[in-house]
Amino acid sequence: MPKPRSMSLTPDLVALCHKELADQGPDGRWTAISDAQYKQLAEALERQSHGEPLWVFAYGSLIWKPEFEAIDKQRATAFGWHRSFCLHINRWRGSYEQPGLMMALERGGRCDGVIYRLPDSDRAAQIERMLRREVSAVENVDSVRWLPVKSESGPCRALGFWVGATGERILSRRPLDEVAGILARACGHLGSCAEYLYNTVSHLEDFGIHDRNLWRLQQLVAEEIRTIHREAITSEAC
Repeated sequence: MPKPRSMSLTPDLVALCHKELADQGPDGRWTAISDAQYKQLAEALERQSHGEPLWVFAYGSLIWKPEFEAIDKQRATAFGWHRSFCLHINRWRGSYEQPGLMMALERGGRCDGVIYRLPDSDRAAQIERMLRREVSAVENVDSVRWLPVKSESGPCRALGFWVGATGERILSRRPLDEVAGILARACGHLGSCAEYLYNTVSHLEDFGIHDRNLWRLQQLVAEEIRTIHREAITSEAC
């Protein structure tokens, strides 16, 4: 595996974006998923696996923070999809005052990522755990779907989150410099968007995956942070 490249977006720059913020709570425009609905959806997805090995496709934070047990992992590619910072958020890594953007999969291109295999026991409970982390509103349930992927061991199906999502939360085809401006400023109670970008790009590189779009984006975000915090950076240098 080639040696990881040196990123422009560094931990020191990411630290400048951090703010201690309280959780502002859910957006009242969306319908919360009930415990019973989570359970029903998890059981339905488990049935759809037809008893075959259950893989989860990770392309963003699930790569570096899966929060579920895995008994195997492989590089894999989802054709016909690409990563995109298109999901508008005003919670988690954004706020109502300074909304952020998170990644989803949008149509077109290809996405190289990692598939994780869940243990064969108690799979519905493990799926439910992921659902509770990834999807909080009834309106977004359709963004959970099965993806055909090509892995190191051959083709298979994998469960994906925020795949082909639609609606007012999706801001598609924004120029990279506009996206960079948002990512350099947005922060919520779970951390900043800059931290999310840094972790994603650095862990992709660790897997030998070089996403040219994200690589350019981290360069732009680094430049934007330096501009925003020029005074603080200059005083530290002195």
